[in-house]
Amino acid sequence: MTEQSADPTGVRIELDHVSKTFPGARTPAVHDVCLDIPAGEIVIFVGPSGCGKTTTMRMINRLIEPTSGRILIGEKDALSIKPTELRRSIGYAIQQAGLFPHMTIRQNVALVPGLLGWDRRRIDERVDELLDLVGLEPAQYAQRYPRQLSGGQQQRVGVARALAADPPVLLMDEPFGAVDPITRSTLQDELLRLQEELRKTIVFVTHDFGEAIKLGDRIAVLGPQSTVLQYDTPQNILASPADDTVAGFVGSGASLRQLGLLRVKEVELESRPSVRRTDTVEHVRNVIADSDYDWAVVLDERQRPVSWVREYRLRQARSLPAAVEPLGLVSTQSTLEDALEAILAEQHASAVVVGTGGRYAGVVTLETLIDTITRLRVEADAS
Repeated sequence: MTEQSADPTGVRIELDHVSKTFPGARTPAVHDVCLDIPAGEIVIFVGPSGCGKTTTMRMINRLIEPTSGRILIGEKDALSIKPTELRRSIGYAIQQAGLFPHMTIRQNVALVPGLLGWDRRRIDERVDELLDLVGLEPAQYAQRYPRQLSGGQQQRVGVARALAADPPVLLMDEPFGAVDPITRSTLQDELLRLQEELRKTIVFVTHDFGEAIKLGDRIAVLGPQSTVLQYDTPQNILASPADDTVAGFVGSGASLRQLGLLRVKEVELESRPSVRRTDTVEHVRNVIADSDYDWAVVLDERQRPVSWVREYRLRQARSLPAAVEPLGLVSTQSTLEDALEAILAEQHASAVVVGTGGRYAGVVTLETLIDTITRLRVEADAS
């Protein structure tokens, strides 16, 4: 969920009694959907496979033509706009990025601005701006081809391409579904960071209710034929599921799900010793000895955490690289649920947190999370 600080650059979308019946089908794939999607918010379509959520989303940019009903985008009837013109004004990001393999990263991101007739200098500046925005250094990545990037990096390029022409609306169809859980969490954090700055109107399809809670300002829980079972904020859906089907999506761990509503930046971080990866073993030993802890975070020259080191591993080590261990990270945009998972994977009852530019911000501790869960339960009982 995003903080609503800046003015939205997105526009309102309204689905007004929208239905879709495919040729030869006896029953509609989507039946009589009514939804009001506010400008500048992330609205999640969540539901079981085959319920029609992707069909509903694709009717917004007319990749699928509705059989009946109206779709208003910024008060304009989508059916009154030429499909090609409409699609160039709406960003679209899909699972596995959908990049053109024979084009460089720069060419992929520049595609829609080129079709819109932007001049070369403006396109190049926009590509550099967007690659930087999604955390890919232009000088390092712009001339590479998709096959030379990891899955997570390709998804970042997919988001950059969807944003290239600065569209007010962004459609995202399970965009992070094909990457591993750690990369997926990182990409979710990145999307929330971008949205905090850009305030687009984002319609996001997923089958993962945890992802819906983490990302959504509002969630539309859809049943067969995209019937809207409940359309509300994550807080309200967790607190008061509309029926047994919605309650099934929420699951039995509703109290832990509440951790998905809070961000790491909303709780107090603690400090832990930090050292540079170029430091000597003796210096690192002294830093740890002067602290109340038996471990330290190892930072690079830009203050970004790269590993961690425990005191006992330094006893026989001749160099710091020989003693360090891999480090799992969460960001200030991560949910407390993400932080709990990271803590359980580590061995020091805390998760290292990064902020702007990936720089070390502190740690969130298991004790903090337990206190937060306790408080949430007390508040829930009181209400």
